Amino acid sequence: MFDQQPTLELLFEQLGLDASQEAIDRFIESHQLTMDIPLHHAPFWTQAQHDFLISHWKKDDEWAMVVDILNEQLHTEDRLSTSTHQ
Repeated sequence: MFDQQPTLELLFEQLGLDASQEAIDRFIESHQLTMDIPLHHAPFWTQAQHDFLISHWKKDDEWAMVVDILNEQLHTEDRLSTSTHQ
């Protein structure tokens, strides 16, 4: 049973990634996605990471909010470039 409230750090741990704030910031900066690529279809996920993300997003469980936060953060550059070109 998972008793902690999910956080971005815990999500990175669950995905088998470095969960330090510096590593999370680097990951987000270096893995930006265009708006046409859904988070779970990003080419950098392993099958297990993909399955974890999609299953919790579909269940809309306690992890879904954190998955949504990661999704937003991985799409920020595309959103910023779109807004500056309008």
